[in-house]
Amino acid sequence: MADFLIDGPEQARTTILLAHGAGAGMDSASMTANALALAGAGLRVVRFEFGYMADRRTSSSRKPPPRAETLISEYAAAIDALAWKGALIIGGKSMGGRVASMMADELLAAGRIAGLLCLGYPFHPIGKPQQLRTAHLLGMKTPTLIAQGTRDLFGTREEVSAYSLSSAIEILWLEDGDHDLKPRKAISGFSVADHLKTLSDRVSAWAGRLTA
Repeated sequence: MADFLIDGPEQARTTILLAHGAGAGMDSASMTANALALAGAGLRVVRFEFGYMADRRTSSSRKPPPRAETLISEYAAAIDALAWKGALIIGGKSMGGRVASMMADELLAAGRIAGLLCLGYPFHPIGKPQQLRTAHLLGMKTPTLIAQGTRDLFGTREEVSAYSLSSAIEILWLEDGDHDLKPRKAISGFSVADHLKTLSDRVSAWAGRLTA
């Protein structure tokens, strides 16, 4: 496993552990922008990589990412390695958040996490809206915040509004945001900085409620 990337105050009340998406590592532009925004709001943000992505840094091979459920044990190992004793929220971007969501309820029941944060949840593969990845979200017990762009090809606002999701799940819709939560300012009037501010403010307030 790659080393952790850590941003934010050492003594923060809450730590957020984030895994990357399927195609880009923990230091991608999107992951970095989100981590720095959250850290600026007073949260401690820790990023890590799954083994297949770390291997790409030392090899010319670009094997496709494994199935999400096969990465659960790696995510669990990251939690153990972090050994954080305070309030912990797990999650990630796209596939990373999906992996975290598959294990969240078990960790919540064990008292190991306070919540789940997904940055652009992949509700379905692009172009295949019938292949939903939501079955485990119907009965989700873990307090969950999903930040989703309204034009995300993995789940638009129109599509997601028709899903039956647990009442434990809150969705922060970012107007005209894509899968990286980026808007087109000429169309929406919002800049990337605007959405990062909205995201960090909402996550900070939400995390505060979970750990109060």
